[in-house]
Amino acid sequence: MKILYYDCFSGISGDMNLAAMVDLGVDKQYLINELQKLHVSGYSIHFESDQRKGIFGTRADVILENTDGNHHHHHHNEEHSHDHIAKHQVYNSPIAAANLKPDSQNTFHTHDTNRNFSDIKLLIERSSLSNKVKEVSVEIFRKIAVAEAHIHGKTIDEIHFHEVGAIDSIIDIVGAAICFDYLKPDKIISSAIQLGGGFVVCAHGTFPVPAPATLEILKGIPVKMGAVQVETTTPTGAAIIATLADEFNDQPGLSVEKIAYGIGHRDNVIPNVLRVCLANSVDDSDHQSACITECNIDDMNPEMYEYVMDKLFEADADDVYFQPIIMKKTRPAIKISVLSGIQLAAKVEQILLTETSTLGVRKYDVQKSMLKREIKTIETKWGFVHVKVGFLNGEVIKSKPEYVDCLTISRSNNIPLTEVYKEVINILNR
Repeated sequence: MKILYYDCFSGISGDMNLAAMVDLGVDKQYLINELQKLHVSGYSIHFESDQRKGIFGTRADVILENTDGNHHHHHHNEEHSHDHIAKHQVYNSPIAAANLKPDSQNTFHTHDTNRNFSDIKLLIERSSLSNKVKEVSVEIFRKIAVAEAHIHGKTIDEIHFHEVGAIDSIIDIVGAAICFDYLKPDKIISSAIQLGGGFVVCAHGTFPVPAPATLEILKGIPVKMGAVQVETTTPTGAAIIATLADEFNDQPGLSVEKIAYGIGHRDNVIPNVLRVCLANSVDDSDHQSACITECNIDDMNPEMYEYVMDKLFEADADDVYFQPIIMKKTRPAIKISVLSGIQLAAKVEQILLTETSTLGVRKYDVQKSMLKREIKTIETKWGFVHVKVGFLNGEVIKSKPEYVDCLTISRSNNIPLTEVYKEVINILNR
């Protein structure tokens, strides 16, 4: 299994991600050619070798043209570092003007950052990028729009992007989608995200780090704070990793094949770099971080338990189970346990607090190890049955007929369910 692993010990921003992808092996000219399909003008992309604390990698700058034709660097509110150490390459992007927010000249203005989600979605959808790149790009922007809307009490179309609506952020986000499509990993895993500390100046004023949008985007995702007293993760970086990572795990079982570094624009106490790796899993097991949310209940109508279980499964909980327990004063009670992904833990907590009589819940992180699984279809004399097959180190170690398929055959043919199972197992053993 081809895995792309993000080690965000020093956070993540859009330009650091773009730099890390190029350092990992994404072809620069391919990236530039694909970005031209956006039909956006007035910028160039500058890739340069650089280092932080002796760690060498690639730095990326999206350079914008001023309205007077001059150029300026934009670094997402980060200070520009002058310790350049190698020859650089500049890729200009002489792209035709776009129909993003039509005006009398039907142009997309580089200096105009007063754009909403619909404007940017329209720009992406009218491009000639692949459907997969369009889908991922729009979803990253949607995450930012939803977060901003929640913070400001508005709908996503009432929110006007400022920093994130600028050309450089559009390039960072669409560029991220292009790079992932180029690499085509089977799975993306990330460490916990370092957010930094101190204060940051945004379009709406000065805020403590993490910026409100960054924290909102990363709800339910493992984060760390305070490694340095500067912003280490931007809203753009947060949205990219929150959208694309399948799992957050500081200790995945990996066989690393290639390591790359995206260099940031600060020289912090810790190296201001984003480390990414291409790797393979060490076995066929799927290791994932998960969360168990629990509560004890001794005062709820038993008829409600089925309803609560259904609500939790509808919310995509991985498993829900009830255990009889004895509480204080020897009261019979039920412990509700819910296994879910870390990102879903907040939703699970909300359901338990609003749909049951409990006054509180407890949560703890766990690690799940699952066999690699495939679904195969076999034909019996009564019809087709799906079978779930489990692999370990490439070997089939168990097969399990799908209960619902067997039950349907049993009822429709008026035969014992055990007979259907026996027939399926006999076919599998041939």
